[in-house]
Amino acid sequence: MSATSGIGVSQELISQFSSAVESKSVRFLKVSIQDESLVPDQSVPIEGSLQEDLSMLQDLLLDNVPAYILAKLDEPSPEWLAIYYVPDSAKMLYASTRASLLKSLGSTVFTDSLFATSKSDLTHEAYLSHLKHMAAPKPLSAREQEMADIRAAERSTPTYEGSRARTSIVGTGVGLDWTPEVESAVEDLGKGEEDAIVVITVDSETLTLSSTSSATIESLKSSLPSSEPCYAFFAWSHNHTDPPRREISAIHLLMPSTSPVKHRMVYSSGCSGVFQAAKTLLSSSSSHLNARKIETSDPAELDEAYLKSELALDTMESTATSAGDAARSFARPRGPARKRP
Repeated sequence: MSATSGIGVSQELISQFSSAVESKSVRFLKVSIQDESLVPDQSVPIEGSLQEDLSMLQDLLLDNVPAYILAKLDEPSPEWLAIYYVPDSAKMLYASTRASLLKSLGSTVFTDSLFATSKSDLTHEAYLSHLKHMAAPKPLSAREQEMADIRAAERSTPTYEGSRARTSIVGTGVGLDWTPEVESAVEDLGKGEEDAIVVITVDSETLTLSSTSSATIESLKSSLPSSEPCYAFFAWSHNHTDPPRREISAIHLLMPSTSPVKHRMVYSSGCSGVFQAAKTLLSSSSSHLNARKIETSDPAELDEAYLKSELALDTMESTATSAGDAARSFARPRGPARKRP
């Protein structure tokens, strides 16, 4: 595991990125390290497809100056691509900082990463080659191939297909299977209009429905178990965005420190898979699933202020009040100055 650099993300970057995610009009947000902090450098609006807009990076980047580029994927995808442009001269500093960048901005927003050491790595052809490489089947170990053959054989039997057909639409996360009851509860939560919560627990590596109930931001803390872990999806209507919206927040209630290590590992390792599966289920929902996950070991701290902070809603509020400044920050940057002969 590589060491981190200790360089943090500035509030200005968090604000601009949140605005870019909401606006859906920004193609590239360039990020640089200044005064031991990650700050927004320049932004570029969407002009064509991502593959067409990649040509703009040739002017946006300098040959020997490293940078991060946050790139919006083409619609209808809401996700982003993280591009690490790190020439050899600054490889150590920028390489050790990228984990901090993604964690602070919400790693679930970024569906892919691209590493480049020169501008020739960021052409239309280079990106197509990257996508082809990512789509290629990954080599399996002997044990992985054996398990794949077993799963294929099970799927070929009518009894297996009949009992598992519904869970296959969202897949599994680190061995955690979804029951039809859990899937239906999450789907219904996305289709609803009232504030509500779905609480999910793990039983023998299977997600089971613990409860579904009406809940408000004031009653949230009492809707969660106080002495055992769980995953929860909380739908609440608020006016911290413009326009106001009904938002679904993913909550991971951590295990008490006295719990068995194996039990804690099951919940921790399955968290990302549960979130991605829920995102699939809610993809056609009218309710917004926040890209950030909330983790806590104490339900008592889950009040409105805590959710606003963890979900960066306080940042969105402050950004909405300065729309004029935000609009100017997204103007297409000028190209590098030409050198005089």
